Amino acid sequence: MKKFLASVGIVLALAIPGQAQQINKIINAKEVERIERTLSADEMQGRKTFTAGIDKAASFIADEFRKAGIQKVKGSYLQEFTVPQTDFIISGIIDGAPVNRDKVAFLSSRESYTLTNDSSFEKVYIKAADTPQLAIRRLQQTTGNFFVLLDTAHAQLFSTLRQMRRVNPSMKSNLVFLLDTKEPSTFALTLTRKTEQKALKNVVGLIPGKTRPEEIVIFSGHYDHLGIGAPTANGDSIYNGANDDAAGTTAVIMLAKYFATKKDNARTIVFAAFTAEEIGAFGSRHFSGQFDSSKVIAMFNIEMIGTDSKWGKNSAYITGYEKTDLGKILEKNLAGTAFKFYPDPYPAQQLFYRSDNATLARQGVAAHTISTSKMDDEKFYHTADDEIGTLDMKNMAEIIKAIAISSTSIIAGKDTPSRVDTKQLR
Repeated sequence: MKKFLASVGIVLALAIPGQAQQINKIINAKEVERIERTLSADEMQGRKTFTAGIDKAASFIADEFRKAGIQKVKGSYLQEFTVPQTDFIISGIIDGAPVNRDKVAFLSSRESYTLTNDSSFEKVYIKAADTPQLAIRRLQQTTGNFFVLLDTAHAQLFSTLRQMRRVNPSMKSNLVFLLDTKEPSTFALTLTRKTEQKALKNVVGLIPGKTRPEEIVIFSGHYDHLGIGAPTANGDSIYNGANDDAAGTTAVIMLAKYFATKKDNARTIVFAAFTAEEIGAFGSRHFSGQFDSSKVIAMFNIEMIGTDSKWGKNSAYITGYEKTDLGKILEKNLAGTAFKFYPDPYPAQQLFYRSDNATLARQGVAAHTISTSKMDDEKFYHTADDEIGTLDMKNMAEIIKAIAISSTSIIAGKDTPSRVDTKQLR
């Protein structure tokens, strides 16, 4: 009887001679650190969309795909497209003083409007102790106009909202955010929009399936982040996004290298680094539209795996775990190892709907996000301190190996996860 095996590598060595050595040679802490360090370097300028920094990151990822030997899609690793980007010209007064534009953000379905304290906008106060993401999501799904006083405790989220300023005709509501702790007595704001088409690019490559090429398995992560912001106390103004989500992008590159070396995939494997997740998931939305979703068997979206999960090392969680049997398949393939996948421990955060897996999941695909992020206590999330020094390269490598090994039977066509019941989605 085989003894309990304490490492994935030993399991592979027993199961398939030489494979443990192969995976450790390709996916290891040294190589993970090389890629992670490049993506999260200051010279990438925080990889904000529509900047030279993110273009530099895209070129690096494309070159890594090229060196891995995976194929281009339609002649290029760069999946280019445009999106309408809307900025608002803001003018007006708050409590008798000119409005501070840095304290106002918008999500709107309208092209222009005037907002005053006696207008039809309903006032909402999101307090310091509230969970702002949930409150905002509820407002987005409610028909109406809302003037939202967002407590300064949520300044990091507000920074993201400011980057998302755009007109979205499908929205049911119009939201105006003021970052402050005190509700203004009087205000009169005028907002008009300026829209232009701006270019974006995902980075995508593939390995054609050997026997079932029409069936697709996707590994993905987003490579954009927040860019450059106000300097911190120590003078750092670059939001490097080492964990969010250079870590996930590093995993995608590592997996591309690994499966390109194996050369035995029955199903086609697509590797995607998405742009513009932080400003509305534009990259994954465009990408998802390129597929017949009925042919997409599974999507492994990888987000923030650089820090230990709440269970410690050799563990990660799967968002929307209960919506398909993908997690059960992964657990079966990791039986006897030290690694463990868990259901998402933060259901109130609605993480299943907040990352790049969501678009394909809404089409029924077994599309989930794998993460280790402690969303109730991730102190560097969306801060300038999200740097490579806060990450564990060795544990990252083990997580990536676990994803590779646990997905093997799906890639081989031996297992097909159940579909998401779209009628049960919110």
